[in-house]
Amino acid sequence: MKSKQKRCLALFSGGLDSMIAIKLMKLQGIEVTALNINIGFGSKLDTSKLMEKRANMAGADFEVIDVRDTYIKNILFDPKFGYGKNFNPCIDCHGFMFKIAMELLSKYDASFLVTGEVVGQRPMSQRSDALQSVRKLAGDEEGLILRPLSAKVMKPTKPELEGWVKREELLGINGRGREEQLALAEKFGWDDFEKPGGGCLLTDINFTKKMKDFIKYDDLEVSDIDVLKNGRQLRLDDGAKLIIGRDQEENKRIEDIKSDKYIFLKAKDVPGPSSLLSANATPKELNLAIKAVLSFAKTQLNKKYDIIVGEKIFNESPYENRADLRKYFIT
Repeated sequence: MKSKQKRCLALFSGGLDSMIAIKLMKLQGIEVTALNINIGFGSKLDTSKLMEKRANMAGADFEVIDVRDTYIKNILFDPKFGYGKNFNPCIDCHGFMFKIAMELLSKYDASFLVTGEVVGQRPMSQRSDALQSVRKLAGDEEGLILRPLSAKVMKPTKPELEGWVKREELLGINGRGREEQLALAEKFGWDDFEKPGGGCLLTDINFTKKMKDFIKYDDLEVSDIDVLKNGRQLRLDDGAKLIIGRDQEENKRIEDIKSDKYIFLKAKDVPGPSSLLSANATPKELNLAIKAVLSFAKTQLNKKYDIIVGEKIFNESPYENRADLRKYFIT
């Protein structure tokens, strides 16, 4: 009787290492489903279509698993292993992602997990001891997590010991060098992949400043993530938050945000930014916000303009000296 073809799940970021991990499995005849575990902080843009394209290029089908609410409630603000340089709880985050994927193995009729992680590539989450911590957080008692790019410098996992995967056809990459991965990309004919070093906004110093400022005044919810990702961010005198779009794409994303925490502002008859203001802003803050938004529109000083504020229309002039608004900027 012919044995059943093996299937694995791959944690997928859209990067080259993830693509190679999938390809190494496909070359061994293993079916792969690429999972993007969406914690909410992966990118300012929706890159799901691009990630699906890259997963398909490597030979996998693709799905997004939305865990933003659970991540905010259970991981982001109380990580067992602490934070990295900024607001990034990398070890706890990776363990959480693997735990989610482990729980999905039976749903996809998969036998094990793979990831594009490379030993020693990232200082916090990809040290040998950190990888062991991730395994424990994920509840991987059987050794089902396989890292194909570094397998030969790690202890054999269950997929290798059971013969599901041929260890001799895996790699032994160690450290931050990229030569071998880039050579494989050329061999496979790939020229579309995410470069290393980007990805998680929680590792970004400016986004960290926005996060720390936000949680001084409010409890973070899923709807707040998109607010933090977009626009110039200002904190006004009595604590209200003002977000002013910087370009057409940001304006569109700001217009798409639906949250009872904010009211929408936009100059009515002249080109200008889309903006959000805390719904609980004081009258003084509201007046400042109106003037500030008008000052970033195509307006003239000492001339009044209609501006949409929620369901109302105000008539006001721009802020006299836009440079003075810098004291309110969070970043």
